[in-house]
Amino acid sequence: MGAFTWGLLGGWLSSLIVFGAAAVYAYRRYERLQRRTQQAEHLAELGTLTGGLAHEIKNPLSTVQLNLQLLREDLVPENPSYSRLVGRLDTVQRETGRLREILDDFLRYAGKVELDRRPTDVNRMLEDLVDFFTPQAQQQRVALRLRPADGPLIAPLDERLIKQAVLNLMINALQAMPEAGGEILLSGRQDERTLIIDVTDTGRGMDPDTLDNIFKAYYSTKKGGTGLGLAISKRIAEDHGGRIVVTSEPGKGSNFSIRLPL
Repeated sequence: MGAFTWGLLGGWLSSLIVFGAAAVYAYRRYERLQRRTQQAEHLAELGTLTGGLAHEIKNPLSTVQLNLQLLREDLVPENPSYSRLVGRLDTVQRETGRLREILDDFLRYAGKVELDRRPTDVNRMLEDLVDFFTPQAQQQRVALRLRPADGPLIAPLDERLIKQAVLNLMINALQAMPEAGGEILLSGRQDERTLIIDVTDTGRGMDPDTLDNIFKAYYSTKKGGTGLGLAISKRIAEDHGGRIVVTSEPGKGSNFSIRLPL
């Protein structure tokens, strides 16, 4: 067999090896895509089921809350057990109210979000949030300040959802304050083609381990927290094509920065 024949045979073998490797790679990639598709379909179905379950729980829970209120109204102070019964009813009402809040947060987090983007005056939006949140902050001896952008700041966003995201960050900042109080600064600005909304507090700050987990669903370092507020804020920012950047240091407060493309 001549050199030419051996060369031709070697070329064919090399081609077959390359083709076989490419076929194996393509098949494995196809399998991975199939698994991802099945997993996505499973998660979508699971999300629909859990969302429906949450709605089904809310209906009887509303009935329970209403009947607890009616039962309390039926009690009279002359009843020897009045104080004890009222105390127990308060506990049940408080816990049912907390359960409803958990369900509401879950539905906001797990539900499908449809953005209603409109040109929004960000300075006015932040002023509205400060007016709304100031009484709650004052109750905890926390000063709430606003630093608006220099000049008009108009951005295409879903105002209702961004308000919710910022409010969640403000609530988180308030909960991070020591008993002696502190300060929360809310500010808005534009950096080239990015809208930046900062929520800065003088609270306790966070260690690196906490920073790594704060946006995970149901992670909370606060007693009674649902662990969904920051996760919801992160999702809202990402649905707008943006992100949240956090800097914090124990004992020196934290800064949460919502950054949205303009």
